[in-house]
Amino acid sequence: MRRRFQRALLALSTALLTVATWAAPGHAASAPSAGFNDWNCRPSAAHPEPVLLLHGLGGNGPGNMLTLGPALAAADYCVYAPTYGEAVSGIPVGGLIAIDTSAHDIARTIDRILASTGAAKLDLVGHSEGAFQSLYIPKFLPGYAAKVDKVVAMAPPTHGTTFAGLITIADDLGIRPQVDTILASVGCVACTEITSGGPLVAKLNTGPIAQPGIGYTVIASTSDELVTPYGTEYVNEPGVSNESVQSLCPFDPVGHIGLAYDGDVAAMILNALDPAHPVPVRCTLGPVI
Repeated sequence: MRRRFQRALLALSTALLTVATWAAPGHAASAPSAGFNDWNCRPSAAHPEPVLLLHGLGGNGPGNMLTLGPALAAADYCVYAPTYGEAVSGIPVGGLIAIDTSAHDIARTIDRILASTGAAKLDLVGHSEGAFQSLYIPKFLPGYAAKVDKVVAMAPPTHGTTFAGLITIADDLGIRPQVDTILASVGCVACTEITSGGPLVAKLNTGPIAQPGIGYTVIASTSDELVTPYGTEYVNEPGVSNESVQSLCPFDPVGHIGLAYDGDVAAMILNALDPAHPVPVRCTLGPVI
């Protein structure tokens, strides 16, 4: 039984990475003409903070942010969506290496954006692991809280994830160490770090997550089947706004990956970044995946 479970977990883990990278709409790299990743961009007076978009586990910047990048650029933001944490250089599958190593990679991008745009601060908008990074970096990288104005985190595994129940099953069977080994063997160190009880989860939740001077919004979906159980995404601290898509749009079935491609979520992000000028949330039907 254990061997069958291990084989199934390996297949499912690989499938999750593949889905996150390729099954989402528009996985191909986007050109600067798409409105984001334009290093000639200069912030407007209305939106002086650039926006750094951080993709999810096994994703890449241009593909994961194919909807959000143009939406934010159309709203007159300077927007950047790099790929971080590639296990193999040149292969656009990111977020697989150690969380802290990726965090320092992202920090270098933050410095490059601020130097290029002349801005004093930027906003972080992350999805899944990228959302975890948006909480992790201001807390643990010295000096970077002062470089961030707002954080919008879509479905972060703040308190860990059971990966759709796989980790819970592994714990019940008493084979969690073997499962962690399997996840690491497929090149995903980050997978074991952000599971329920993972070391980076414990580190993030030791002491306050929210840092002074930063505005935080966490967005989740009750239909999320990857960051599970629902509610583990939220940061229950003063100054943090925790929002579910369904609190505004009860019939939106958007799933975990779909959050990055949902027009309702894009509107929620725009409103989190610029609450003084809200846009309507039209309550369309987002991708179920």
